[in-house]
Amino acid sequence: MISWLHITGLGDTVVMLPAAAAIAVWLAMTRAWRMALVWCLMFGTGLLAVVATKIAFVGWGIGIRALDFTGISGHAMRASAVLPVLCYLGLREAPAALRHAGLLLGIIGGALLTLSRVAVQAHSVSEALAGFLLGSLISLAFISLCYCRPTLRIPSWLLAVTLLALLPSAYANPAPTSRWINSVALYLAGHDRPYERERWLACKARKRTVGRDVKQIIRLIY
Repeated sequence: MISWLHITGLGDTVVMLPAAAAIAVWLAMTRAWRMALVWCLMFGTGLLAVVATKIAFVGWGIGIRALDFTGISGHAMRASAVLPVLCYLGLREAPAALRHAGLLLGIIGGALLTLSRVAVQAHSVSEALAGFLLGSLISLAFISLCYCRPTLRIPSWLLAVTLLALLPSAYANPAPTSRWINSVALYLAGHDRPYERERWLACKARKRTVGRDVKQIIRLIY
């Protein structure tokens, strides 16, 4: 039986980065150089947004306490950006109905992986949802550009070879991205200790308690 841990592992960097690179290779091999560059820029922007929000929290404690938000989920963003594009381009030569079904399957796959991040308690709902929305925006925007390129055709042999080459990545050990981000954040912030969700939320609770105490003192005085 497939567990949430198995599903969430598919969104790891070691799986989704090669898949994103495969999309760029597909486009480059069909001489769609501009589309390949656009894809790299769009996906790279999504990665940058994820890293920036995580560094901001780890280094400076910047987040949204009311939403329990400490950074965009990278797993959710990568999956919802890559899977729909992968399915759409892979079925580019298929009939329209099958192509649309593949696109829907990719979106569902991204949503399922987003749900897994909450199920394994790796992210809050707001963080996972932010990743899904950002990734979906990237994938759907890129696919809309592909609609304007009817001559874009990817050879079936290239699809098969690339997908076979991607299979081992599903069994690779997860990349230590959290450790890398923590190291960079602490270096930039000049701290020895990263901000952590539990301490960060506890600070909110303490502020509420202090606020109630101050209000009670004011009522007693007046």
